Amino acid sequence: MEFVNEYNEEETRQIEQEFARLKEKCYLDHAGTALYGESQLRGVQELLTGGLFCNPHTSRTMEDLIDLVRYRVLRWFNTRPSEYSVVFTSGTTASLKLVGESFDFQGETNTPGPFVYLRDSHTSVLGMREIVQTDRIKSIERTDLLQVLKERPGSTRRRRPGLLVFPGQCNFNGVKYPLELIEFVERNGLRGYDEDAFHVCLDAASLVSTSPLDLSRYRPSFVCVSFYKIFGYPTGLGALLVRKDAEMMLLPGKRYYGGGTVKIAMSGTNGFHEKRDTLAERFEDGTINFLSIAALLPCIDTLERIIPSGTRTTMERIQQHTFHLARYCYQSLQALQHANGSRVIELYHDTAFGNSASQGAIVNFNVLNDDGGFVGFAEFACMAANHGIYLRTGCFCNPGACQRHLRLSDDDLLRQYQAGHVCGDANDLIDGQPTGSVRVSFGYCTRLEDINRLVAMVERCYVRRSLTGPLALVSRNEIVARYKDYDRPRLVQICLYPVKSCGPYRASTEWPLSPTGLLYDRAFVIVDEHGVAVTQKKLPELCRIRPTVELERARLVLEHADLPDEELVVDLGAGPPEDGQNGVDRVQLCRTKVCQDSVQGVDCGERCADWISRACGVSGLRLLRQSAQETRLQRKTARELSLNNQAQLLLVNRTSVRWLSEKVTDWDALEEAPSLDSLVDRFRGNLIIETARPLEETDWQRVTIGEASFTVDGPCTRCQMICIDQANGVRTAEPLRTISREFGGKMRFGVYLSLDEERTVVDGSALVCNSTVSGTME
Repeated sequence: MEFVNEYNEEETRQIEQEFARLKEKCYLDHAGTALYGESQLRGVQELLTGGLFCNPHTSRTMEDLIDLVRYRVLRWFNTRPSEYSVVFTSGTTASLKLVGESFDFQGETNTPGPFVYLRDSHTSVLGMREIVQTDRIKSIERTDLLQVLKERPGSTRRRRPGLLVFPGQCNFNGVKYPLELIEFVERNGLRGYDEDAFHVCLDAASLVSTSPLDLSRYRPSFVCVSFYKIFGYPTGLGALLVRKDAEMMLLPGKRYYGGGTVKIAMSGTNGFHEKRDTLAERFEDGTINFLSIAALLPCIDTLERIIPSGTRTTMERIQQHTFHLARYCYQSLQALQHANGSRVIELYHDTAFGNSASQGAIVNFNVLNDDGGFVGFAEFACMAANHGIYLRTGCFCNPGACQRHLRLSDDDLLRQYQAGHVCGDANDLIDGQPTGSVRVSFGYCTRLEDINRLVAMVERCYVRRSLTGPLALVSRNEIVARYKDYDRPRLVQICLYPVKSCGPYRASTEWPLSPTGLLYDRAFVIVDEHGVAVTQKKLPELCRIRPTVELERARLVLEHADLPDEELVVDLGAGPPEDGQNGVDRVQLCRTKVCQDSVQGVDCGERCADWISRACGVSGLRLLRQSAQETRLQRKTARELSLNNQAQLLLVNRTSVRWLSEKVTDWDALEEAPSLDSLVDRFRGNLIIETARPLEETDWQRVTIGEASFTVDGPCTRCQMICIDQANGVRTAEPLRTISREFGGKMRFGVYLSLDEERTVVDGSALVCNSTVSGTME
């Protein structure tokens, strides 16, 4: 594949220095947000520390600085204050909302004009349907919008104000819409709307992230942008650009007024007030985000310095760089084939990446098995994360484009919703049909090596090299014949994980039960300096922390091979320490999140924090214990939980793991396949059982182990954690990709259990190794 490098050696070196923090990470979600450079933040710091910046309602100097930023923003888009006004907002969504609620569809007519939007639009555009002051709301298909340019001008007797909204670039797959539509529609209208005079609102958020927008050439009435899409920082800041002659279309609809937007406001019930003169003064309610606005100046300066203009502007050069990367990626993925000749990648595009005028820096796709079946995007995202690749999956808040490219009918969407799929979840395949896709997108700091890394990961993990076809589950009779026939299933090992995401403690003979499952299982969690829970996904080194629970002495002992003479002893006592207990003078309650739940923890103190940080080689780590002051409940069953992810216990069948290990054909860089015990450890189960045949547990709805009874809460959805060798923290692509292949794209292995409190007396009960296991279907 051919790649044309836009940057010279010095520019390439400087960009690499700006983003040295990426190290081994591969960031491919620039359509989600651009990344900020190091010197960019230094420039912001120097600006803010070099002067006194206060409320612009107080300081004329601050007002002047903000006006300077307005001018620089307009210059960035090649226009000037006499042509456009700049209203600062919190982002593109807020700008679209402002247009939607303020646009005057009535004008001087008796009936309102229409609101027309491209169906392949961002959700924020769809939301305008709920607030526009007209009941004439219509969507327009992509093909119909493009057809407009081929039509002859219509009637010139147009009086009713209408609003057309479409994106400059689709955020789903990067296709660009011809901006010539703007002038044509505003001058000639739309077919079928002969009496309607349209204004165009351009959703430019995706377009301007890596492409220039020349407002001296293309002049929509309204332009909506977010600055983090361009510069990465500041976030929470955008703008609505309004063409001067279109201001009158917003002024009548702006009813609310906040501080700073009026000349006079009387507090009596007569409501008398007089709004300020300029559009920005009227629409920027309250105190604007003035420090972030000021920060735009060094952000603009930095980008123009890193990628200087020459024969092309800074954004034109970024457009070329990112387009060449996107085309290279598109062609590289398109060329992949399985051994049987079938394609590996299903691409979702409206162009063949012929030129940067029609295609932006986004590649959208799904992965196919060699039988044509889809790989779920959630499984692909896990595999990418395991390789240090950051990308985006789902429908990207563009349901129209997603539906069109995935060829889903409205009935299909409703069926997926009724099956439990909602926007943003990991329910990626329903009846074999994808609910979303994978999106990679590129920015000015993306390197060719990043694309090669992505393609290499796809080749290594998903391209079938042999003609054997996908492995299939063998028959039940064949399974029984291949495995040792135990008299009855039995419990062979009990594992608890006192510190979440650290190593296991293996109970030698038996272990007490508690209202949350196994006593002391996931009672502690490690958090970083920001209070965010740390897991092996971020810090694989956690697996090397090995715990021992001494029940008789009521203490937890933590050890690490790199600290051979320093063990950490934590007093368990009767429960988490409270003020004045167990020698604790002052207890600090902390908040963190576990599996989307906000949980309260008790900080275990400086001694524990110091040991944990040295063991992991990361400063600022702290050890928290779940607080007894707050109960965490499972969402579905309302049963009490410790700091587990979704259920009280995880059951893993050793026989199923043995079956799975035989299905793995390639352990990548490993010299030999891991042992069965090592592979079982990767699944981090609490109850390890052995049965006569693999996958027997997948049919169970109730489990009895000795005297204890459990209900099955469902299968465990696996992530990249099972790709981490629990002995040393080394990552591999397996066994995640084999699980996905064997189970039709579903990453499920093991089952969740909860104590059946009606049939089990928890207090004083214990699970005993080698107890018989009975699984039943009800």
